[in-house]
Amino acid sequence: MKFFLSLFLSFFIGLSTLNTVVFSQEVSVDLEAGEQLFSQNCVSCHAGGNNLVNPSKTLSLTDLKDNERDNLAAVIKQVTNGGNGMPVFSERLSEEEISNVANYVFSQAVNDSW
Repeated sequence: MKFFLSLFLSFFIGLSTLNTVVFSQEVSVDLEAGEQLFSQNCVSCHAGGNNLVNPSKTLSLTDLKDNERDNLAAVIKQVTNGGNGMPVFSERLSEEEISNVANYVFSQAVNDSW
């Protein structure tokens, strides 16, 4: 259910021309918690939205688009499953935590806030 909701949300986010992220009331998204989780789990490789393992795959919206990760569902999938040098976080983080950190990452990218 959460996967389909995330997929549904990513569709509308992709259609949005605004620099804001729209969330359903059913999903409790906490960007502050996402930022904290990012600092605890991601910043060692992705400080400032960069990528120390693969510098061509930063968290900028341009690079996310180039690597087909420019929607919320794709970011959630990447965080959940890892791959290409990124660890699997589904073993360490709950679905809610993954959603929070993915929403934080996507929000930072969409708002060019790295």
